[in-house]
Amino acid sequence: MSRTVFFDLDGTLADRQAALSDAVTGLCHANALTPDAEQWLRTELAERANAADFARLRDAFGLEAPAADLWQDYVARMAAAVSCRPEVLEGLARLRAAAWTIGVITNGAGDIQRAKLIATGLADLVDGVAVSGDLEIRKPDLRLFELAATRCGVSLAGGGWMVGDNPAGDIGGGHQAGLHTIWLRGRPWPEGLPAAHHVVDDVTDAITILLTETE
Repeated sequence: MSRTVFFDLDGTLADRQAALSDAVTGLCHANALTPDAEQWLRTELAERANAADFARLRDAFGLEAPAADLWQDYVARMAAAVSCRPEVLEGLARLRAAAWTIGVITNGAGDIQRAKLIATGLADLVDGVAVSGDLEIRKPDLRLFELAATRCGVSLAGGGWMVGDNPAGDIGGGHQAGLHTIWLRGRPWPEGLPAAHHVVDDVTDAITILLTETE
């Protein structure tokens, strides 16, 4: 089987939720936002964030700061707060040493996702990145998987793997793209969705499976 693997970013390689809490707290303090505005942000950004959210925030609470400035403040704070565990970085380095091609397929705005990849050191360990904001589509859209393959210099026709925590986006999308899949359990599994090829509790377990497959 092809030594190509695509990883999801948020909730798989990086801990978005802890970073989100820190970033929102810092942004609200720095801009003297009210508790109501802070709660609004925590709710609206729980699953995803883009520049339009901060235009809505500005309108909803009559803020003076330009929405673009608020967004850039948030991007910088998320990049500073997001983390990728050392053992995950080490696992990816082992994959590269074993001649794996590594891609990232992530939903989100391009600027913030790339900022997170650079800040965590992940950008140095992957061959290509496809972000939903690049095409204004989201996983499980096959076109995002095709873009990732192209940016990694491979073809989906060669097969490979998809690793992620989102059942429909990562595992369902991976199936549609003809990839073997590894699911990081946690979210509810939708009825009728075909099972992943492997189920693990941690992305390091997924990396171990990949390395074992090709030993």
